[in-house]
Amino acid sequence: MLNDIKIKAAKPADKDYKLSDEKGLYLFIKSTGSKLWRVAYRFDGKQKTLSLGTYPVVTLADARAKQLEARKLLDRGIDPSEAKKTAKTARIDALTNSFEAIAREWVLVAKQGKVASYQHNTMRRLEIHLLPWLGKKPIDTITPMEVLACIKRICDGNKVETGHKVLNIASQVFRYAKQHGKCQNNPASDLSSALPQPQVKHMASLIEPKQVAELLRAIDGFTGTFVVRQALRLAPLVFVRPGELRKAKWVDIDLDAGTWKYLVTKTKTDHLVPLSKQAVEILRDLFPVTGSREYVFNNGHDPKRAMSEAAINAALKRMGYNTQTEITGHGFRAMARTILHERLNFDPHIIEHQLAHSVPDTLGTAYNRTKFIEQRTTMMQQWADYLGELKVKKLI
Repeated sequence: MLNDIKIKAAKPADKDYKLSDEKGLYLFIKSTGSKLWRVAYRFDGKQKTLSLGTYPVVTLADARAKQLEARKLLDRGIDPSEAKKTAKTARIDALTNSFEAIAREWVLVAKQGKVASYQHNTMRRLEIHLLPWLGKKPIDTITPMEVLACIKRICDGNKVETGHKVLNIASQVFRYAKQHGKCQNNPASDLSSALPQPQVKHMASLIEPKQVAELLRAIDGFTGTFVVRQALRLAPLVFVRPGELRKAKWVDIDLDAGTWKYLVTKTKTDHLVPLSKQAVEILRDLFPVTGSREYVFNNGHDPKRAMSEAAINAALKRMGYNTQTEITGHGFRAMARTILHERLNFDPHIIEHQLAHSVPDTLGTAYNRTKFIEQRTTMMQQWADYLGELKVKKLI
């Protein structure tokens, strides 16, 4: 039988050799100096060998204990080598079928066609709110109550809207797993009603003519950079989403035709903005400054990049406006929607199409960028004329 003294004294030789212990256990000394524990046994009449680990990581006592476990399996008619392979496969399956593994795989698939911030924000919500509690669990063993506990933890922190967003992410992960045969059910699918409902928050906006006139005059008096000033002047005329405005590209704009065509990243639809004479004039004034660059409104620190995401709201704050309660870059859309309908009497369907909203008609047809284009072109010019008149009027 072996002991630690014999094992430590064993030196490598020109050829590999064995140091036997008992009941088939032996230490295999390789010519390289490695010392490997192995146990020889017979199963179904065949001679087989089971690896138990490397000395000294696996001590003599550890090796004997592992040998004993192997003998117990043999007594039960189980091949220890096959049992080891099965256990290894189960461990690998547990890792690849864990909620975390499938969630990360889903994020990579779901990011296709999405802006980079989508993947980052989604992954951060998973890492903060779900993975610490569900990450290591096999996805097909997770229960609705386990998911709900994670979401309630968020809501209890007065982040109800975030809770609903995280629940939606969880549901999409389980749906993805179900589609790929990793689980049978979606434990997050029916939990929304168990949560407090978020309060609807509308973007701050100005809809009274007197307030709008004051804002337009304040924009004309803005003393910041020329690029940001032109962006502020154009924003109420085109009322596109803030991200679409700041990422506008010269290649998409035809000043002679008075059109701006681009892909709406939120809805993956092509959009067409008829440009009023006033909008074209603003862009022609800006062209000598940024026309050689990709972006219409480029970044002051790096001209190759688009204008900062915070630039418009920062400018509004600089002019003295509260972007929480009065006006935001997104608020120009609500301003246009309300005034175009209530004061200029334009059809809501025409307005919604110009806002690039998906509005199915009686035939079930969703948004089409050229639908109502004549009416929309007329509307955009009348809107620009209205704002111009409003700005010079003295409203009480």
